Amino acid sequence: MPLRTDRYFSPDPAQKSLALALYTGIAPLPLICPHGHIDPRLFSDPDYRFGSPTNLLITPDHYILRMLYAVGVPLEQLGIPSADGTPIEGDPRAIWQCFADHWHCFRGTPTALWLRYALEDVFGISDTLTPANAASVHDQISARLSDPAFSPRQLYEQFAIEVLCTTDAATDTLADHDRIRASGWLGRILPTFRPDALLNLESAGWREEVDRLSALSGITIHTYDAFHRALAERRAFFKERGATATDHGATTPYTERLSKAQAEAIFERALRGEAGAEDAARFTGHMLIEMAGMSREDGLVMQLHVGVHRNHNAEVFRRFGRDRGADIPLAAEFTRNLKPLLDYVGNDRHLTLILFTLDEATYSRELAPLAGHYPALRLGPPWWFHDSWNGMQRYFAQVIETAGLPNTTGFNDDTRAFLSIPARHDLWRRAVCEWLSGLLVRGMIDEDEAQSMAYACAYGLAKDAYRL
Repeated sequence: MPLRTDRYFSPDPAQKSLALALYTGIAPLPLICPHGHIDPRLFSDPDYRFGSPTNLLITPDHYILRMLYAVGVPLEQLGIPSADGTPIEGDPRAIWQCFADHWHCFRGTPTALWLRYALEDVFGISDTLTPANAASVHDQISARLSDPAFSPRQLYEQFAIEVLCTTDAATDTLADHDRIRASGWLGRILPTFRPDALLNLESAGWREEVDRLSALSGITIHTYDAFHRALAERRAFFKERGATATDHGATTPYTERLSKAQAEAIFERALRGEAGAEDAARFTGHMLIEMAGMSREDGLVMQLHVGVHRNHNAEVFRRFGRDRGADIPLAAEFTRNLKPLLDYVGNDRHLTLILFTLDEATYSRELAPLAGHYPALRLGPPWWFHDSWNGMQRYFAQVIETAGLPNTTGFNDDTRAFLSIPARHDLWRRAVCEWLSGLLVRGMIDEDEAQSMAYACAYGLAKDAYRL
């Protein structure tokens, strides 16, 4: 059945009419995609092909993997290779059939909403996926994927994307970004500087990453000072290639201002392989402050994502590696943990620090009051587990009345799945209009204000926050 034009909106006729009118006004706006994990290779190679429906839509999607694993589907049955060499399902059609057999598990979830939108809007398939029509749907998608016109560059234009930012390791050469620019294609694909593998002393291969940083920056790194200078050099390299932001992931928002001697001592222990867990936590906390200071100087927007226990299932991690759907949210505390950073740069209007959390309890208790006071702070949109209809409604209810809309950043899709980008933005825009229509029917805002707020949420806030 085709998707309804008034989907997700309130059943109350007056509110639904207002929401639909607001949505009609913002639906044609271009998509600003300031933070995500799309591989730039999709756009650097004009002949890039997506592969099979399974390889495109199922195997790399940790939302799908976690749900199917939770209901008893072995990851080997989904084509995920294991470290112990257990035989895996190699037939993409069989994997797709398995997914369709379990489609009922996704009813009411963001995954189902995103995929139904992609099937209809991108592939022209309005039938709901079922075990009976799985083969037919697979073949229709395959036929579309084999069309030479079905390329990432053409879809970028079809999706009306104005700018798309990737997320790239600090030691990435950005060769794909260079190839995009050299090709003459007019799409705006910008890099984002992510130094987590260097700032977290417990990262696997940390020393090798330092060696790569040394080689790329041309700075021999035997001291903390040299490490600091090499990071600054790489930031400049990214900025020259169009980057407007950095991205940082940490387990907690802990920050600590170390003296130069303390930072040097920890760094030297790390180089010798002698740094412990306390060293790692203190060093990351210190380097987050240093990164904020660098952002104040070079103008790169700083993003901080916290509050997740990565690879919680030890058995799945041992057998199948990371990013298999076993990441679980953690509680977080911002008020005390961020204070050293905010004491240093929080009052600087030239810095933009965007905060993301998986701990919704902090929205009204900490994050909204912090962003509603410190000039440097803005709040990112609902993230990961909360990038959903209900998560968005909770976000508006808990954040806006204290932080104010200008201290938020609109939407970013934060996805590895290119074809889901329009669906994610559509869901956000509809959630925005549902929220605003509720304010309208209650007389809390007028229609001009609602239209202005809808535009800001869909387009203006993200463009402004990320300096795009």
